[in-house]
Amino acid sequence: MSEAELPEPDRVEGAPHPRDTLCLIGQEAAQAAFLDAFSGGRMHHGWLLSGPRGVGKATLAWSVARFLLTRPAVAGGAGLFGAEAAPDSLAVPADHPVARRMAAQSEPGLFVLRRGPNDKGNALSAEIRVDDVRRLKSFFGLSSAEGGRRVVIVDSADELNVSAANALLKLLEEPPANATLLLVSHSPARLLPTIRSRCRELRLGPLGPADMARALAQAGHEAGDSAALAQLSGGSVGEAIRLARLDGLALYADLVGLLAGHPRLDRSRLLKLAESTAGRGAEARFDLVLRLIELVLARLARTGATGAPPREAAPGEAALMTRLAPDATAARAWAEAAQDLTARARQGRAVNLDPASLILDTVLRLDETAGRLAA
Repeated sequence: MSEAELPEPDRVEGAPHPRDTLCLIGQEAAQAAFLDAFSGGRMHHGWLLSGPRGVGKATLAWSVARFLLTRPAVAGGAGLFGAEAAPDSLAVPADHPVARRMAAQSEPGLFVLRRGPNDKGNALSAEIRVDDVRRLKSFFGLSSAEGGRRVVIVDSADELNVSAANALLKLLEEPPANATLLLVSHSPARLLPTIRSRCRELRLGPLGPADMARALAQAGHEAGDSAALAQLSGGSVGEAIRLARLDGLALYADLVGLLAGHPRLDRSRLLKLAESTAGRGAEARFDLVLRLIELVLARLARTGATGAPPREAAPGEAALMTRLAPDATAARAWAEAAQDLTARARQGRAVNLDPASLILDTVLRLDETAGRLAA
């Protein structure tokens, strides 16, 4: 399999690639912070774009790259723009030559560092390796003669192995002229402290319901109940797209309905749900049901700890949460159940336990926890 035939590691299934998303929604503060640094002559050579997975970090990286590559390779600051006002947006017209080249993946001033093929060439590597980083040397060497800006997007920096991280650190310590490195990170605390210290951080937050609806529409998905999607996805557009694509709201409502029947659990309904996660082609649904069970447990624990249920993501959820998690004692019990059931599910997947059996066991144990609390 050639590299061109492998899936792109930085693409969310069912969504356009970040390079094709020209409008970043819901992250105005991060965009404003970057533009302020650019206009004020405080441009850093390394930027760490951090935040939960799927909230727009890669889209911001591509927007910044597109913006920079349309600007002259000089420092910002007073007098740079003459009579023209300093830019207040990262937007670049889609028909701009740089935007068109980036869309075609042929922009010479841009290098995207991401996971490449494994040693056999038949799948993606599990990490970004040092040889991938070493390709940057050729990129900077070939582009230096043009004298313009050079931009590197690392998506994601969390996937760098130790040797690759150390190689990238050397570039951050001694960056080439006119180079800007944009590091996307879902878990910045796991990066080398020396990498974090050599970057300026832009923190992106979860999206609210209104921004979620706009982002889903831009990605070509019907928003449906954007408030519920924002709740269950944690404000992540990528996760919301997965929920929408796999009918996650209906699955979550089914789980809530099952638990609402406690202490008379509808076993035929549970069996139907469990069997829907088994068989060829149902792997994504199986993963999603396990994730939604984790969400139910987390929301139960939060209800007991705070004394108030979260905003409903399914009909009847608030009443269910209040009934099953009335106090801090229940919160602790649900938190412990979450740890135990998550570990059991992980073990079951590792030994290829039948998906339907694993779902049945997990929900029955969840029901048992509700019974013990009631007693």
